[in-house]
Amino acid sequence: ATLLQDWPEREFNIEGNPLHNLMDVVGQLVAAKLPVHQVTFVPDAEGQFTSDHGWQFPADAPRLKPLIDQAHAWGLRVSLFMDAEPAAMAAAKAVGADRVELYTEPYAAAWGTPDQAEQLARFAAAAQAALDAGLQVNAGHDLNLDNLTAFVAQVPGISEVSIGHALISDALEQGYAATVKDYLRCIELGGHLPYVG
Repeated sequence: ATLLQDWPEREFNIEGNPLHNLMDVVGQLVAAKLPVHQVTFVPDAEGQFTSDHGWQFPADAPRLKPLIDQAHAWGLRVSLFMDAEPAAMAAAKAVGADRVELYTEPYAAAWGTPDQAEQLARFAAAAQAALDAGLQVNAGHDLNLDNLTAFVAQVPGISEVSIGHALISDALEQGYAATVKDYLRCIELGGHLPYVG
């Protein structure tokens, strides 16, 4: 809460599974008038260490729709964590999402292998399908200083990237300020994000 009050000009995105306790936490933040801007709904099981897949449509739509409606009633933007499946993007928009966050682990795993170009093409197609559906596009999972620039350069319309583990690991080696500058430089070299600063 203190960070949100001390840095009111920074956007706050909270991620988690809305079918567990995420909505209670977000509701408390909203009630306390803390500046939450975006919620990213991720289909993780309780106790799951890290994400390993996106929401599935049409199966998840009935459960997500009322939760998305509640987040919108609170004035929040909603992003859905999704696999890079172009056909699913229109369904994400239909259920009420404002954005999708593409699950990038398959791209990260292919980095530096003969499969890299195929994965980039797959993510580019999914991002374009999302844009065509009227969604904004975020991306995250296993992005790092090595693979980030190529991703944002070749995947259209990336609005935001979520980088956690790699950033913290790099910061332990280089310091936080230097690491953030390195990631911002990668994004700037990729040329797609509208905000760098």
